[in-house]
Amino acid sequence: MISILPDEVTTAKLHGYLLGAVGPRPIAFASTLDENGRPNLSPFSFFNVFSANPPILIFSPARRVRDNTTKHTLENCLQTKEVVINVVNFDMVQQMSLSSTEYPEGENEFKKAGLSMLASEVVAPFRVAESPVQFECKVIKIEALGENGGAGNLIFSEVVKVHVDKAILDENGSIDQRKIDLVARMGGNWYSRANEGLFEVPKPLSSLGIGIDGIPAEIRSSTILTGNDLGMLGNVEMLPTEKEVQEFLASNLELRVIIGADDKKLIYSKAQEYLHKNDVLSAWKVLLSN
Repeated sequence: MISILPDEVTTAKLHGYLLGAVGPRPIAFASTLDENGRPNLSPFSFFNVFSANPPILIFSPARRVRDNTTKHTLENCLQTKEVVINVVNFDMVQQMSLSSTEYPEGENEFKKAGLSMLASEVVAPFRVAESPVQFECKVIKIEALGENGGAGNLIFSEVVKVHVDKAILDENGSIDQRKIDLVARMGGNWYSRANEGLFEVPKPLSSLGIGIDGIPAEIRSSTILTGNDLGMLGNVEMLPTEKEVQEFLASNLELRVIIGADDKKLIYSKAQEYLHKNDVLSAWKVLLSN
């Protein structure tokens, strides 16, 4: 490990460490108008949702590191108190990137990036028609985090209307995470495409998992099972019964052979196979059949 004190490296160097380590970061594709009604469009990856009631999104146009200047988006939000935050999917990532070019003040990034201006219904800034979800927002507060290059400016944006493309919805009317095909920022020139690496981790909210400390010590100390494996095992509400274990063993010839060999590594490896298939119950039956 190397250890770094922020004051002992340049802001640019620290900026690189922060962005390289904290990610993937969602992208706020922010559409604003200046005081003369001219459109501006720019992406920001210092962004997330922070409240549902009231619905609050916060993004941060940081002061430029190289010369400590501010961005047009920040200036427009200070002047007009309105913004549309559009989400970015894979189909528009190249156009989004192009819009981040630092064009002169008053230049329309919608036109530069070949994106369609769609009239909003509550606020004045335009929506990005190509974006699968668009949030019309009122700016309720802007908090500067510093006065030097690299300092962020938190723009608290209250959602007043949401627009969702029906094409990204599932049969229940919820947003399908594969269909929305979101992209996110990493360090340097790198991005992450969400649906290329989707996996589920059941949240331990509706049930009370036994916890890793509830797993027998012999299993916890296995050199085969990883921390993720143990986390999955500890997220069950209760263990299989002896009857369930014996029925599983009776119907699984391969497992009976493994158990007969009395090889702990084989047993744990077999349990791990089930865990990799998200079949936690079968993994427990393997572990308890020994």
